[in-house]
Amino acid sequence: MKKLVICEDEKMIRMGIKSIVMRSSVEFEEIILCSNGEEAYEIIKNQKIDVLITDIRMPKKDGVTLVKEIQDLPHVPKVIVISGYDDFSYAVELLRYGAKDYLLKPIEREKLCQVLEQLKKEFTEEGIKQKDIGQIVNQQLKYILLNSNISESEIQGIEDSFKDYYYQEEFKVICSNYRPKDETKLYSVIYLDDIYDQSVFIIKAEAEQEILENIFKDQYVGISRSYYKLTDLIAAYEEALYARKLGFIKNKLITRFCSIDEDEDCKEAVSKETIGQMVQKLGTDKVDEVIKFLMHSSYKAKQGLISPRQFEDMVTLLIDNIIDTYKNLLNYEEEDIDLINIYSYDNVDGFLELLIEQMEKINEKLTGDFTEYKNKQKIKKAVLFIQDNYSKNLNMAVVSNHISMNYSLFSSLFKQVVGMNFVTYLKNIRVSEAKRLLELTDKKVIEISNMVGYENEKNFMKIFKSVCGVSPSEYRKNVQVGKHLVNK
Repeated sequence: MKKLVICEDEKMIRMGIKSIVMRSSVEFEEIILCSNGEEAYEIIKNQKIDVLITDIRMPKKDGVTLVKEIQDLPHVPKVIVISGYDDFSYAVELLRYGAKDYLLKPIEREKLCQVLEQLKKEFTEEGIKQKDIGQIVNQQLKYILLNSNISESEIQGIEDSFKDYYYQEEFKVICSNYRPKDETKLYSVIYLDDIYDQSVFIIKAEAEQEILENIFKDQYVGISRSYYKLTDLIAAYEEALYARKLGFIKNKLITRFCSIDEDEDCKEAVSKETIGQMVQKLGTDKVDEVIKFLMHSSYKAKQGLISPRQFEDMVTLLIDNIIDTYKNLLNYEEEDIDLINIYSYDNVDGFLELLIEQMEKINEKLTGDFTEYKNKQKIKKAVLFIQDNYSKNLNMAVVSNHISMNYSLFSSLFKQVVGMNFVTYLKNIRVSEAKRLLELTDKKVIEISNMVGYENEKNFMKIFKSVCGVSPSEYRKNVQVGKHLVNK
């Protein structure tokens, strides 16, 4: 149990009860002391309290009134009543209002401990029951989303059966590739894992901003419009999924659904013949054309010339063709190209980087046409160029052009020679310099961000934390504390 409120106007009795509780075998994370019913009511109204121990006779608001009034609150704690002998009739009345037990003054330690043990047992049993019901509700919700032939009347039947365990107010659906490691932090959020390779979260509409900040910070999400009925769950999910796909293409963290603008309004689609031609260029000196084709297709998708679904179909067809064409020749297994589910990646740029890397591996195996020593020298030259120019707007195309090496071969060789891909190496160089500036200068984080090549401060802070485990400000603070301790 987490929170206990002790409501008693006599300080000595109040402190005595607290002492008994703290020495009992039942643990509470927090024990809150109140001297009257008004104070206790405000606490119970604004916090989730598990147990209330209350006296009957108190100033401002007595225990009887307190217990009656809290019955209308969203979360009603379990109540233990304290009474004098003359208050027994009131104690009986409170038992009718759900009080679990009453204790006569002076409080006996053994009796109070027994009541607390019983409440702990009840909480455990209720928690198991609630968890079981929650799992059943989640299974029913997943059934709705995964069953394309489900009827509205069947959905209505599910809603009627579980209306006490499902939101009765406005809700929204969020789609994301984010899979939370600790589901206990998803309080008041319904989480459905693995719905067509996406995580689905059903949230209270009024709590959207808070949930985005606390749960989905720096995550890529698509958000539906608001709905009220479970029969609208499929529509909300489809909106959220479309928004997620659009955000994937646009490289946007948060994408709210506005309207679907699919194939009818798209001016161009990619033919199967074009895909076949691209696949055949692997293993030739025209592999750069395949990369340009992918980058151009991504650009057209971002401009709305190709819909998210068409881009997905194009990429899926390309990968399927590559596997079918080359898996026997290269002894490739389908799992070696782990890119089938494109929305398991954050955004299109990150996805394409990995896809191009895979195609370069294939091309390298097919051609084998390069001079190892010469290429290593070029990569060393590229490394020096990166170290001298990391603060500029640097990308793989700029560096590969500087050493006169084609884009795809450079990407593959860079990782082979340096031990990591270009993006990771550049990131490490920049973060290393940022750490040095944080340690030795008083420059602001945004200034340091620009000095190491990041125009977007938010992107810099996210990358820095992913490498160092802490934010730039926290890193600087830790360094300063360390220096202070050493000097001391």
